[in-house]
Amino acid sequence: RFWFVHKLNILLVLSGAEEVIYAQLGETITLKPPEGYKSHNYYLYWYFGDVELVWLNYLGGNKEWMHFSLSNGSLKVTFIQQEQFGTFTCKLTWDGVKTETTYKIIKLSVSVNSSFVVLPGEPLPLVCDTETLHSPNKPEIHWLNPQEEIHSPSVTVNATNQHNGQWACVVTHDKKIHKAKISILVLDLSPAPLQPQYTSKSSPLTIPCSISSHISWEQIKAKGIQEGHWQFFQKPSSCLKSVDPQRLFQLSLKKPVSWSKEGEDRGLTPVSGLEKGVLSLTKKQWKVEDRGDYVCTLKFNNGVTLNRTVHVDVLQISASPGIHLISGQQLNLTCSLSYPLSSDMSMKWIVPEQSSQQPVAFQQGSTYFTILRVDTNDGGNWACELWQRNKRLTAAVITLMIEPKLSVWMLVIICSVPVIVLLSLILVFILHRRRKVHPKPKGFYRT
Repeated sequence: RFWFVHKLNILLVLSGAEEVIYAQLGETITLKPPEGYKSHNYYLYWYFGDVELVWLNYLGGNKEWMHFSLSNGSLKVTFIQQEQFGTFTCKLTWDGVKTETTYKIIKLSVSVNSSFVVLPGEPLPLVCDTETLHSPNKPEIHWLNPQEEIHSPSVTVNATNQHNGQWACVVTHDKKIHKAKISILVLDLSPAPLQPQYTSKSSPLTIPCSISSHISWEQIKAKGIQEGHWQFFQKPSSCLKSVDPQRLFQLSLKKPVSWSKEGEDRGLTPVSGLEKGVLSLTKKQWKVEDRGDYVCTLKFNNGVTLNRTVHVDVLQISASPGIHLISGQQLNLTCSLSYPLSSDMSMKWIVPEQSSQQPVAFQQGSTYFTILRVDTNDGGNWACELWQRNKRLTAAVITLMIEPKLSVWMLVIICSVPVIVLLSLILVFILHRRRKVHPKPKGFYRT
C-alpha cells in the first residue's frame, strides 16, 4: 500500500507541470525530460499536440523526425517555425509509472518599424510583443539597449551612435527571464580625435575617418547617399586672414566605390580598405603649408550630413641665420607649432652626440635654442621631439653644416686667388692688343 501511494504521488507531482518558454522565430530551443529517469527501465516519448515526434527507450531503440532530434532524452527543435509554436509534451514510463511534463512555447516577436540601418537623428521605433496568456501571472516586458534599460514593451528614440549594437527585449515570467535580440546599425562616422594630429617633414601621418558600423556600401546606397568628399581648410598665416577650402577627393559611388582626386595635389593618398568603410587619408612627408583642418563628409538625400574634422599640426624647425655656418657664429634654433600645447605636453631638443650642448625640454608652444658661438662639433642632425606624458608624438630634424673658422693666411690666400686671375686676364689682353698694333712682317723686299 505504501508503495502504491508513493508512486501515485510521483504521478500527481510530475503530471500537469507546465513550463512556459518564450522563443523567437528561427531560434533553436531544447526541452529537457525529468531528471533521474535513466536509472529505471524507461520509455520516453515527445509529442507536439497529439502528434508523436520522437521516442527513446532503455533498450537503445529511438526514432527522430524532421527538425526534431534527441540528445540525452532532451528534445531539440532546430530553427523553430511559425507552426511549431504551441504545446510540447514529454511522456515518460518507468517501472509502470507514467508521468507527463508540458512545455508551452510562446512566440516572442521584436520588430523595428523602419530599416535596421538608421542615420543619426532618424526615429527608431521598436516593439516587443508576445501571445496573451490566460494566467494571473502576466509577463513583464522591457528593453535593454547598448547603453541603458527602458521599462516599456515599445520604445521610440532618435538614433545616435550610442544606440548602435544589439538590443534585447527581456520578458520576465514566473521568475524566469527570456530574451529576444535584435541588431541595430547606426550609419555614422567614427569619432574624430579630440586633439590635433601632430607630424613633421620627416614623419608620416594618417588622417583617420571611417564608418563606425560594419555596413556594406549597398546598405549605404539604400539609405540614399548623395556624395562623399574630403576638404582641406588651411591654417591662416599672420599675413593671410582666411583661406577658401580646397576639395581634395570626391567619392565615386559606381561599383566598386572609389576615390577620385580633385584640385591641387597635396601628396595625400587614400588608405586601403574603402570597401570596408575606411575613408582615411595618408601622407609620408608633410609641410608647414599642410597645417589646418581636414574634413571628411558624407551627404544623404534626406538632408542628413555626416562629417568629422581632424586638426593637423606640423612641427617645424627653423635656423637663423641658416644651416650653413662658420665656426664662431651665433645660431638661433626655433621649434614651433601652430596650435598651443596642452598642459601635459612638452618639447625636447636632441643634440648631436659630439656636441657639447645639453638637451633642453620646454613646455610651451615655441622653443628657442641659442648657441652664442658654434663650432664644428655642433654640426649634424638636431631633433626637436614633441611629447605627451611618456609618449613621443612626433619629431622634426634639421641638419647643420658648420665650417671651421678661417685663419689670416687662409683669408689672404683665398682673397689672392681672384686678384691673380684678374691680373692674368689683363696681361693676356695687353699682349693681344700689341700684336694687332705691330703686326709681324710677312717677307723680305729688295731696294
